[in-house]
Amino acid sequence: MRSYSIGELAKEFEVTPRALRFYEDKDLLHPTRNGMHRVYSYKDRGRLQLILQGKNIGFSLAEIRELLDVYNLEGPRVQMERMLERYQAQVVKLEKQRSDIDGALAQIKDHMKVIDDHLAKPSQETLRQERDRIFNSSNSAPKAAE
Repeated sequence: MRSYSIGELAKEFEVTPRALRFYEDKDLLHPTRNGMHRVYSYKDRGRLQLILQGKNIGFSLAEIRELLDVYNLEGPRVQMERMLERYQAQVVKLEKQRSDIDGALAQIKDHMKVIDDHLAKPSQETLRQERDRIFNSSNSAPKAAE
């Protein structure tokens, strides 16, 4: 059976060895030891793949652990059924978040337009300064000799 070192798995999945040790500490991965070296099995590799997929779609580590444990307790079919349920629930959750984000973006863009429009107009102070400049320059023009 194929085995992997911590460096091999880290490189393949573009994670740090520290991340693999973290998942081991959280009881998500179960490498064996060869002296001081961790040895990951093909099953650990598959578990890591599921961990990273779950993490990427927003599952908590507890949710990921539950899905991984179902495989050992109830088998692959039940695991797939549970994954399907979780995926469906996550789709609903993410679509709601997307809707909320779209609403927030629309609101921000509306506010930006109002601000841009306001900034494009001369301010009262600018108008006052311009008026004073025009008024003062007309008053300070040299008077014709009387």
